[in-house]
Amino acid sequence: MLNRLRPALAKVVTPIGRTLARTGVTPNMITVTGTLGVAAGALALYPRGELFWGTMAITAFVFFDMFDGAVARITGRTGAWGAFLDSTMDRVGDAAVFTGLILWFTGGGDNALLTWLALYCMVSGVVISYAKARAEGLGLTCDVGIAERSERLIISLVAAGLHGLGVPYALHIGLGLLAVLSTVTVAQRFHVVHRQAAAEGVAS
Repeated sequence: MLNRLRPALAKVVTPIGRTLARTGVTPNMITVTGTLGVAAGALALYPRGELFWGTMAITAFVFFDMFDGAVARITGRTGAWGAFLDSTMDRVGDAAVFTGLILWFTGGGDNALLTWLALYCMVSGVVISYAKARAEGLGLTCDVGIAERSERLIISLVAAGLHGLGVPYALHIGLGLLAVLSTVTVAQRFHVVHRQAAAEGVAS
């Protein structure tokens, strides 16, 4: 859904990417630094109940991580390794966010419902990503989904940040919504891949 905003974001990201490229920073350095920052913010602050400041730290590094693609295009360093690294590091960052929340809910936060919701959102996110990767590995396309990574990350971070500010039921609503949207996205990807596979079977 947020893919429609990419042209507008490119107008902001590209000039900053040019500045970073002149410093000699590589796209892979940006990718790894962004992921380490997200993981550090999530695993150091969320388990202590610092959900607002944890969200602020994570968000800062998420924005920083947006520049790796721009630097890659500007420097001509696009390639299979960079794409693989970026995708893999995204999974690490996502897992760190939900792990930090789960550690809080099973510890000082003491909330079984939010624990299970966060766990479900983390697992469903992995399934969404794997479904696309596996489909593409089979030569199929799997770009559909009402809640891709950007949407899922925004929902989880906004909910966590509002909860940290004391907004009642912010995480209940946010993670509940995310669980529903993730389930729909999984179903959408299963459906589109099944349809393509069936069509190939008929053609062969």
